[in-house]
Amino acid sequence: MGLLPHIFNVYSSWFCVFKPMEELKKLRRVRAHLKKINKPSVKTIQSPDGDLIDCVPSHLQPAFDHPKLKGQIPLEPPLERPKGRNSSDETFETIQLWAESNEFCPDGTIPIRRTTKNDILRANSLKRFGRKIRRVRRDTMSGGHEHAVGFVNGDRYYGAKANMNVWSPRVTEPYEFSLSQLWVISGSFGHDLNTIEAGWQVSPELYGDGYPRFFTYWTTDAYQETGCYNLLCSGFVQTNNRIAIGAAISPRSSYNGRQFDISVTIWKDPKHGHWWLQLGSGVLIGYWPSFLFSHLQKHASMIQFGGEIVNSRSRGHHTYTQMGSGHFASEGYGKAAYFRNLQVVDWGNTLIPLSNPHLLADHPNCYSIKSGKNNVWGNYIYYGGPGRNAGCQ
Repeated sequence: MGLLPHIFNVYSSWFCVFKPMEELKKLRRVRAHLKKINKPSVKTIQSPDGDLIDCVPSHLQPAFDHPKLKGQIPLEPPLERPKGRNSSDETFETIQLWAESNEFCPDGTIPIRRTTKNDILRANSLKRFGRKIRRVRRDTMSGGHEHAVGFVNGDRYYGAKANMNVWSPRVTEPYEFSLSQLWVISGSFGHDLNTIEAGWQVSPELYGDGYPRFFTYWTTDAYQETGCYNLLCSGFVQTNNRIAIGAAISPRSSYNGRQFDISVTIWKDPKHGHWWLQLGSGVLIGYWPSFLFSHLQKHASMIQFGGEIVNSRSRGHHTYTQMGSGHFASEGYGKAAYFRNLQVVDWGNTLIPLSNPHLLADHPNCYSIKSGKNNVWGNYIYYGGPGRNAGCQ
């Protein structure tokens, strides 16, 4: 009898030591990862929302950890922008909270939102930090991910442009998100899917709050091992010193009130083949080097505009997470979220209006979509919805 308590005490002591050891190892891995992605800065700016924005010398940004970019510096802007309904004059408006104090990063540096220990600890795992939840998209039908999108396919596309209004949709579960973006896509919807994505998103898991944030994403293997959000891995090369990818957007649209939208353009530079990102009228943010991709080294085969949410069904029913404004497309201007001036870039590097976009809402009672066309907005879509309601269980 005397041996059992002794064995139990030894086991308990071992367990008590083992658990903190595991936690310690995890924290060491987290610290090592933070050291890898948070680069040395020459200046730090405190944002009103609590973010720290580090001004990092542009040649030290995470992209240049990539073996094919080591020792290089960012490329000069392409001489040729897409032609068409597009101004190349660089007009800059403050659209991010951190920049409202009129403090910016010096020339030769780029602003990077500092990643914290808590940011990483909120993720499912260190390996998945900064990545979309792994799944293989079958077109836009996918377990857990729900969409309301307008799209074109069946041709060769060299870019896309649209204005999208910015909202603060409610995200009700920690591992869910709500985003509005344009997708530049090539490859099949199997394991070789290539995408470039940019827009705004609300993601409590990634950022720890409910602010809408300007974001980018890329993958070359259907969200499995490659790619990431923003600058959280080596890939996207930032050239702009006034926009922080991943930082909160301000102002936002309000229901029955003022509407605020941002213009996003992604296009393939005909000379060097890299995919460039532009915000507003001519403000270049940076580029995705073409060598990151397989199919997108040539061109895109599909362009999508619209919203996406994650429905985790963690409470046994459809999520209350909102898409867009949280109101259905039928409510129209001032109430529903929109994309306007939908355009694609053709082989001649010219912006052309979308012709006959296909519409897809894979759960229309939860999130809907409708399209239209007029002389001021060109081709446009309204999209979004409240999530769970009487018709969406």
